[in-house]
Amino acid sequence: MFSKSRINEPGSKTGEGDKPRAPESAALAPSKPSMDFMPTSPKVKAGVSILSADLTVVGNLRTSGDIQVEGVVEGDIRAHLLTVGETATIKGEIVADDIVVNGRVIGKVRGLKVRLTSTARVEGDIIHKTIAIESGAHFEGSVQRQDDPLAVGRVALPPPATKPVESI
Repeated sequence: MFSKSRINEPGSKTGEGDKPRAPESAALAPSKPSMDFMPTSPKVKAGVSILSADLTVVGNLRTSGDIQVEGVVEGDIRAHLLTVGETATIKGEIVADDIVVNGRVIGKVRGLKVRLTSTARVEGDIIHKTIAIESGAHFEGSVQRQDDPLAVGRVALPPPATKPVESI
């Protein structure tokens, strides 16, 4: 059947000799991958996805996790927590539960909690539940408070009129 060296085996003890392993342990040993190649455990929460300063993304980004942007994104972003770094530029709509803007955003901002730091530069409308704007932030656009700002984009077109308009 299979033989396995005990040199690299975790928990091996000297003095065990060459005793055969229990059948259930031997059955599991060949299928156990090396720890170097183990995927992240599903129980562990993933970290923040970071887009570095030398990266330019053209297209939309969507995640249920957290994103920190330091580079350029030309497209819409949807995340749980979005941090726009000081060196970042985002051209598109951003939607997140929490948004912290340290850099530049050109487009609509929708979030439950929106924070513009002193280095923020925003050109576009902000729809929020709560907002904080630090002294020194540059903002050009409108600000609107809503109880559920994340639902704004989900609204479909109004229902069609029940009766067409006739011209005379």
